[in-house]
Amino acid sequence: MKQATFFEGVFIALIVGFISSVLLFTLSSFFPTNILIRFLISGISFAYLLYLLTRSNERVGRVSVVTIWFISMTTLWFSWPPITLFILGHLLSIWLVRSLYFYSSLISSFADLALNSISVVIAFVVASHTNSVFLTLWCFFLIQALFVMIPRSIQKSTSNTSTPFNNDDFQHSYRAAEAAVRQLSTPQ
Repeated sequence: MKQATFFEGVFIALIVGFISSVLLFTLSSFFPTNILIRFLISGISFAYLLYLLTRSNERVGRVSVVTIWFISMTTLWFSWPPITLFILGHLLSIWLVRSLYFYSSLISSFADLALNSISVVIAFVVASHTNSVFLTLWCFFLIQALFVMIPRSIQKSTSNTSTPFNNDDFQHSYRAAEAAVRQLSTPQ
């Protein structure tokens, strides 16, 4: 399975930004803008979810993830929250998939949550200043491309001074305990 790379993420950002801006421009005369934007958000989120699943080394649970995504997004569509909550719901699904399929520690998962938070804030700032769908999505997915820089596992280092974690230390202690028991059990 091919690993995700930063440059692949930059390419995806360009493609998503371009296709979304063209679709929004061409379809805005046929559909209301708020519905069209929600369809684009759901479509982009689903396509990105499929991209993440294809780049993951984990093979278990892919059908379940897609099914749960469809159920949760259908619920989101029927509840019709404000657009910011709608976006955050899709962002949460991206974060959960990356946490499940790309990280093995809680610290890495929280680092990805921080990355998602930064990317959505930057996207909102770009959207408010430029009103450009292309620039907004490009900036969002450009920051998202940095997820490959987060290590799979981030753990605190432990020192060997307080407790013996080494297998040789255990064997040495085990032999010393056996010798002490033998000494106590032999008659003098």
